[in-house]
Amino acid sequence: MEEVFAVAAAIEGRYRAMVLLAAFTGMRFGELAALQRRDVDLEGRFVQVRRAQAEPQSGKLEVKAPESEAGVRTVSFPASLVPEIKEHMRIFGEDGRTGLLFVGPKAADCAGTTSMTRGGRRSRGAGVKGVHFHDLRHTGYSLAASGGATTRELMTRMGHSTVRAAMIYQHLVGGRDQEIADHVDRLIKKSKKVKRPEGDGDLPDSDKIN
Repeated sequence: MEEVFAVAAAIEGRYRAMVLLAAFTGMRFGELAALQRRDVDLEGRFVQVRRAQAEPQSGKLEVKAPESEAGVRTVSFPASLVPEIKEHMRIFGEDGRTGLLFVGPKAADCAGTTSMTRGGRRSRGAGVKGVHFHDLRHTGYSLAASGGATTRELMTRMGHSTVRAAMIYQHLVGGRDQEIADHVDRLIKKSKKVKRPEGDGDLPDSDKIN
């Protein structure tokens, strides 16, 4: 969490909200770059993903529908981001309902190669090395998985039509099972410290927990 905010603070102001949305929703760069004002609901705290920006081999940016039907989705974002996004829209967003939320300098398209090369240098300056934009997406889904999201919920949030990726994120946070076992262990140790009345359901010595 601290690293996310360190990168957001170091990167150019027009990309700060993009970094935070990527990290806390898991949206792809192309999806964020294609967002329009009408796609963002600040009151409902969600984003409508309807299109994505792509940079084919020709080098000319294209905006098209997501790669699969699963890519068209509604993604909720934390309430803490509302002031950030609202301020970003006021300062950097294009005007009008179809105005782009994220634009590069001099109203240029928010090209991934340009913005993230700059962002990579500044993230190193913030003490966070080796960060790529896609790493923010990983962060978003690891956080969702750690919050107990089901496989289906992760698939919907990620915009995936197969379970494979969702299962990977659930596996990454599988260490919580050990935390549960540790919690039970603490309860066991606590119960052993409680002195029970003699003959009140005492177990034979051979059956007691050591």
